Amino acid sequence: QVQLVESGGGLVQLGGPLRLSCAASGSIFSINAMGWHRQAPGKQRELVAVIGSGSTINYADSVKGRFTISRDNAKNTVYLQMNSLKPEDTGAYYCNANIGLRYKDYWGQGTQVTVSS
Repeated sequence: QVQLVESGGGLVQLGGPLRLSCAASGSIFSINAMGWHRQAPGKQRELVAVIGSGSTINYADSVKGRFTISRDNAKNTVYLQMNSLKPEDTGAYYCNANIGLRYKDYWGQGTQVTVSS
């Protein structure tokens, strides 16, 4: 049993900062990678950022320079610091973790981020 719990979503003004957190709990031997996806209304779900166990990081082009992903391995937690937010950043943000020797994916329930203009 593995659970991912997101926090930090909400309503934020254009240009403002917001930090999302996701903590993994349960039967975890190792976390290979953790990341964030988002889905805006009327759009497909897309990768936002991912960080691997070796600190390899990938960002979507649309968030490069504005978002920063980080990871606290001791707490099994991943963070997404979002700066200079735009209305097009609005959407449901989902935490993802790839766990264990069998590389199994787990997902959080999502947290809503709304950027007001």
